[in-house]
Formats: sequence, C-alpha cells, structure tokens
Amino acid sequence: MALATIPEIKKALVAAGFEVYRTRAAEVQIADRVRDNLIMDSGVSVQVGDQVRVRFVVRAQRSDFPSDGPTALFERARELAAAADGRGFVEVSSFASPMKDPVDPSRTLDTWYEVSFEKAVGDLVEAMTEVKFAITLEKSAKASPSSV
Repeated sequence: MALATIPEIKKALVAAGFEVYRTRAAEVQIADRVRDNLIMDSGVSVQVGDQVRVRFVVRAQRSDFPSDGPTALFERARELAAAADGRGFVEVSSFASPMKDPVDPSRTLDTWYEVSFEKAVGDLVEAMTEVKFAITLEKSAKASPSSV
C-alpha cells in the first residue's frame, strides 16, 4: 500500500463517522470522549511515518491511587489495554506526566502514569477498524469506591 497522507486519513476518519480532535504534522487525533466539563479529549490517533499506525494511550492518576507507587500505577494503566493483546498492539512507551498548577508551576497537582500502545496497519480500512476498537477501551484507571 502507498503510504496514506494526513488529508487522506482525515477524510477516511470523517467518512467512518469519527470526529477529528486535532491534526499535527504526522498524526491525526480522534475525539474519543467528552469529560464532565464537556471538553473533548483524545487518547487515540492515526500516525504516518514509515507505516500507518493506530496508537492509543491509557493512564492511571496518582490521585486515584495515592498509596500506589509508580510501578503499580503503570501496571494499572497497562491492565486497561489487556483487550488489545491479541490484536497486534504493542507497548511503545511509558512515561509519568506531572500536572502542574497553572497558578503556581512549582506545585504539582497530580501525576498521570501513561502507557502508549500502537499497531501498524496495512491500509485505511484496517486503520478504521482498529480506531473503532481503540475508541471502546477505557483510557483511565478508576479507583473503586471502596479503595478511596
């Protein structure tokens, strides 16, 4: 398959019923949820490079699991991606993202422990199938009421 361009990816996403959240040089991010304050968010994207890839990011927030250390928080995030194990998605990165106070940047409000997974796809039809799957995944680990 000839490598798809960003405009072709955007057109295919819209035709498949997805809403584009943001476009960057080599990536189209898909709006995949609306938080309580109605701000759209994205944890799923289609990327171009040497191949077309579908990527998603899952996370666990320290504030939801205050007694967990970084290793346990990364594992909580990875558990969210368990359904992707048999679909060819592979972990490509993990990182801690401190959420700074916008008024006092020396203060950290929370830390997100994020894990990224991606899958190379053969064409845009397969990309749309994998985007549809990735959209259905829970992206953020939630504490049960009894654990907080």
